[in-house]
Amino acid sequence: MISRYRLGLPALLLTGLYLGALAVAAVIALTFGGLGMLWRLTLFTPVDESTPATWPNVLVMLAAGLPSAWGLWQCLRGPLAGPPPEQDRAVRRLRIALYVAAAYALISPLMPGGVWTAMLGVVSMVSLVVLFPPVLGSSLRHAGHVRIVGFLGYGGIVAYFVLGLAGLRMPNWLSLIFAGAGLLWTILILRAQRGDGRWARSTVRYGIASLVFSFVSPLVAAGLGHMGTVYADATSAFSVLFTIWLARSAHELAGPSQSAATVADEVPAPQTS
Repeated sequence: MISRYRLGLPALLLTGLYLGALAVAAVIALTFGGLGMLWRLTLFTPVDESTPATWPNVLVMLAAGLPSAWGLWQCLRGPLAGPPPEQDRAVRRLRIALYVAAAYALISPLMPGGVWTAMLGVVSMVSLVVLFPPVLGSSLRHAGHVRIVGFLGYGGIVAYFVLGLAGLRMPNWLSLIFAGAGLLWTILILRAQRGDGRWARSTVRYGIASLVFSFVSPLVAAGLGHMGTVYADATSAFSVLFTIWLARSAHELAGPSQSAATVADEVPAPQTS
């Protein structure tokens, strides 16, 4: 399995280090009663010092860390091993933009929260609005309209943040329109990816699952809020699904050529008498 990917070994080692750190943090929490280390490794939110280090709380945090571990493996392992296909400038630019967006999504939980952190994440998506359509080609219908929707969504959110920093406020209904446009853009891109032979169906499913999560997570968090901060914050663990979609979309643009994989099938078998 490791040899299937160009960076399989280092990805496995880093993922293993993260899982080992989770195990150590869990032992520390149960032995000394401090949840701080485990909290920072799994929930990536400010530590609630009033939360006791009980078995249920520790198990919830460990469960919240598993999607992060899976996300590390999916993002760091790189494309499938084998000769990469020829890539034009549009594909290379899109791959770089996808990797930048995925990398930022991976490290953003470790950065101080605030408007700037959120805005930089949205800015990384604006480049995808520009760079996805040329690569998708005929798979993306009405590419010009899709770009407009994307700019309305992610560009509008950036404008919302910038005006907020300047002390100006947009009506709240505008932010809902921007969020809806960003959601629609993602749906249209996923639909085009599904019709394009360069991306696996599983990659598209990660993108779809991330959209479903964006709707379900706030409802689940609200429902679990009465059980404690740990349970509410743990619902954000599956936000890594969107990061996985970004990284896999980049990986598969540089995967081995389909023609190279089928050469052996095209060679006629030796005739026997």
